Amino acid sequence: MNRFFQALGLRIGDSARHSRTPSQKALGKCTCGQPIFFRNSRCLACQSQLGYEPERGQVVTLNADEDTHTWHIGAEPQRYRRCSNLHTAAGCNWLVPLASGAERCVACQLNRTIPDLSVPGNEQRWARLEVAKRRLVAQLLNLGLPLFSKHDDPDRGLAFDFLGPDLNGQLPVTGHAHGLITLNIAEADDDVREQTRIQLQEPYRTLLGHFRHEVGHYYWDRLIAGSPWLEDYRRLFGDERADYGAALQGHYERGAPADWQTSFVSAYATMHPWEDWAETWAHYLHMMDTLDTALSFGMRAGDVELEFRPFTKAALYDPNDPQTEEFLQFINAWIELAAMLNELARSMGHKDVYPFVLSAAVVGKLQFIHRVVEAASPVK
Repeated sequence: MNRFFQALGLRIGDSARHSRTPSQKALGKCTCGQPIFFRNSRCLACQSQLGYEPERGQVVTLNADEDTHTWHIGAEPQRYRRCSNLHTAAGCNWLVPLASGAERCVACQLNRTIPDLSVPGNEQRWARLEVAKRRLVAQLLNLGLPLFSKHDDPDRGLAFDFLGPDLNGQLPVTGHAHGLITLNIAEADDDVREQTRIQLQEPYRTLLGHFRHEVGHYYWDRLIAGSPWLEDYRRLFGDERADYGAALQGHYERGAPADWQTSFVSAYATMHPWEDWAETWAHYLHMMDTLDTALSFGMRAGDVELEFRPFTKAALYDPNDPQTEEFLQFINAWIELAAMLNELARSMGHKDVYPFVLSAAVVGKLQFIHRVVEAASPVK
């Protein structure tokens, strides 16, 4: 069991709330005692320099070396530099080990193309894209998933293109192809994204959601294609060899089946087995990160009486897996938390934070993804 899920499980089961340390360190403290968060680069109380150290998954207080261009953490011997994108529109607060010789952090090294910053509004769009992308990369690293750039491995690495219209005014299509994730930078504008969400009749559409969905396609290529998982994948999600173009056309012509909620996490997941995987993968990441953050703040829906029937082994893809109880604990804790978050949103007059209903079939698919992630993680 990887360390992230082990820490998360301990906190879910800690009814006495003795374990409040976040497994992803979304919330921490400066050396002065001031709370600090994932995006902070300076403590608002004591003005200390802060940086996100991806190896430990934590924002830390920095001490300047004599030359003031390098930094260290406490009395530790390792030296760091700030990511070269700290003072750009990206505002990256991540640290780079000095010994690596790199100028940019592990997250920024994944960028192949950034927006044309001479275009009005693109600096703000790039900043929003990078905030979402860093959240994604931090989570992937914390889960122990294999992650490296196309610069290091052109065939199996990951890269991002953040594109606007081309010279002919043609808009880029958000998607994934052979490790390259392309994102239309217009998605960084809330009004455009909301208009698209309504047009496509989607209940939920966010930048982070896009990143999590598209990176799901990347990890299908990395972890499922040609692997021992493929047969079980096809049994749960369907045969990915089905014509994708025809499936796409059919989806937009006919829409999702009337009973799609019995087997799929979203209407779009019904389009093709690849999209079912990517949608379910994205939800797995949503659930892990949100539950981890909620527990970091001491939020747990178990304190409130909620009438729902917990999922049991009968819903699982593999009820005999040694981590069955821990996985069910996670799923049921998420159901409770989502209900609480939705009620909080309604009391503010907002739409539901998590406007989805998980069926037993979807829980089985989520367990499959969980097992794939666990198997891919070298951290045990």
